[in-house]
Amino acid sequence: MENTGTEVNVGASTGSGGGGSQNGGPPRGGASEAVDPAAPAEPACVVELRRCDINYEVEAPPEVTIEDLASFRPALPQLGGEPAGFGVVGMPTNVFASASAQEIPGEILGWDVIVRFEPSAYVFSYGDGTTVRSSSGGSSWSTLGQPQFTPTPTSHVYTDRGVYPVSVTVEYTAAVTFGSTWRPVAGVVTASAGGYDVDVREVRTALVDRTCVEDPGGPGC
Repeated sequence: MENTGTEVNVGASTGSGGGGSQNGGPPRGGASEAVDPAAPAEPACVVELRRCDINYEVEAPPEVTIEDLASFRPALPQLGGEPAGFGVVGMPTNVFASASAQEIPGEILGWDVIVRFEPSAYVFSYGDGTTVRSSSGGSSWSTLGQPQFTPTPTSHVYTDRGVYPVSVTVEYTAAVTFGSTWRPVAGVVTASAGGYDVDVREVRTALVDRTCVEDPGGPGC
């Protein structure tokens, strides 16, 4: 305030924008407190973490029955005998078959699977109404170290002349795997082979004093 004797002038300074206070004090109305730069900043938000226990249920492979293996067929066995295609009435005719273990890939009920077949029994049918069940397919006389026309586990003696259709049925046990362990399947799968005919003949012998080479017209020549 200034007094010149004739007039009084009163002056007041204001802060920029007209919102300041007198005497250089802090502006009124909406003034903020000073922030300490050393103070830690508060987080913008707080995220709460929770533990979730999740139970995963893994679908187990299906139980397989022997009927489920209808589309899986093991290879047919091989069938033969000796003398090849012939037999003698009253003497053993040797018959034998061969089969091996096999693994066949495929699909069962939408699952990839491998099926394993292993021969477990051989059933020979000799064409005269006689059958023999064996745990093996038999062997040739030479393999067994036996003379010809001697009995073997799979040989047969025919009592009459004729042509006899011989066949064999192999029984296979089965097991399956879906990629880890092998699981046996109850029952058996069979595979049969035929087409081996045995022509059985009679053989007569006679006591002679010379061979057929020496006497082509002799008995039995």
